[in-house]
Amino acid sequence: MAETLVEIDAQYRQLREECGVLDRSARGKLLVTGSEAAEFLQGQLTNDIEALAPGEGCYAVLLDRKGHMQGDMRVLAVDGEKIWIDTEPEAIDAVRRHLGMYKVGRDADVVDAGPERAIVSLAGPRSAGLIGAPPLPEHRHAEIAIDGIECLAVGTSFGIDLIHHSGDRERLVAALAAAGAPEVSAEAVEILRIESGTPRFGSEMDTATMPAEAGIVERAVSFTKGCYIGQETVARLHYKGKPNRHLRGLRLSAPAGPAAPLQLGEKEVGRLGGGCVSPAHGPIALAIVRREAEPGTELHVGEDGVTARVVDLPFG
Repeated sequence: MAETLVEIDAQYRQLREECGVLDRSARGKLLVTGSEAAEFLQGQLTNDIEALAPGEGCYAVLLDRKGHMQGDMRVLAVDGEKIWIDTEPEAIDAVRRHLGMYKVGRDADVVDAGPERAIVSLAGPRSAGLIGAPPLPEHRHAEIAIDGIECLAVGTSFGIDLIHHSGDRERLVAALAAAGAPEVSAEAVEILRIESGTPRFGSEMDTATMPAEAGIVERAVSFTKGCYIGQETVARLHYKGKPNRHLRGLRLSAPAGPAAPLQLGEKEVGRLGGGCVSPAHGPIALAIVRREAEPGTELHVGEDGVTARVVDLPFG
């Protein structure tokens, strides 16, 4: 059942002031193992996988040969021969199929970890302190135990992710609730994502998106590593060109549904991505729009009379 606005508002304040728990086990989960695991991924993904030491991680993208995204992912170096990958649900089939195809001839195996592993997210300023975790910058990770449950604790931009055996999920959530972190809805956490201006594959980003259009180049792309699929297009756009589209924030006159067309005069300049009613900012959304829709521009949304003012990100 959908959460009421009052419930979402209370959960939002919990996330902003304390800490809340969200099950993110629907994410795709892979383990790439073998003596050539890092070298193999180095030639497939946009970031510098071989530079990762055990306990480190990064954000990366799988591209096609024209530089369009096939999926984005978190990559964690568990040890010298084991690398963890998790992706948005919309990307896992393409990522798994691609890696399974291109590993031929290498000492690298791609294993679906979905049935055995679950992910619970702690979001909020008290996340690390509540579980006694060490300070964990984004993508750093360490093994910890919570109520006897072995977890891989991973730093995120909003708190801590706990990767654990799927059979321990209910006991872990109960232990976190007892420590002061109640479960919250995906709708409440989505407000944090949109306010921060963080794009999501399957929402703002899809297989027609280039990293520069989504504003993720600094986080996801290394320009000093060796070759990878799609590198030439990404490098050319970075050094010589300007993307025709950009990720922007939208302040809406009223809530609007995802994928609604965005019009500047008679011209469609994009489609609405994720949207929410923020307790701090009112109706807001993200969208990748053509560059003529600059901050300050007013757009028409769909056919219901809703308007949107384009703004820089993050919302503030």
